[in-house]
Amino acid sequence: MPADPTAPPVTAFMLVKTTPEWLAMTVAERVRAFTTEVVPVIGARARGVRSRFYDTEFYSARVTDVWVWEADDHVAYRLLIDALRETPFWDRYFTVVDLLVGTENGYARTYGLESVATITT
Repeated sequence: MPADPTAPPVTAFMLVKTTPEWLAMTVAERVRAFTTEVVPVIGARARGVRSRFYDTEFYSARVTDVWVWEADDHVAYRLLIDALRETPFWDRYFTVVDLLVGTENGYARTYGLESVATITT
């Protein structure tokens, strides 16, 4: 059976590194800063986005965290990035090291195939 032909969501792997300003805050200050300075701006400016957060600092010196953002479409993703850039998240609290953006199983959708690269055991 071919893959679903509907447009897949956009997935972005945002590799970030914490800044000295972020690390100088207490945990309570970080939570307060994120929930009052970042989250409301995302909520006001972007729709159709979801995220997951992964700590990586104990495995990588270059990247301390990975945010996985999923957006319903490219417009939602662009609005998310624009929103983040309007907050201290971008370049004050975190340095965005890299953005890896793609769609899950894009090759399978392109060729009307079942995905052979997504594996569950």
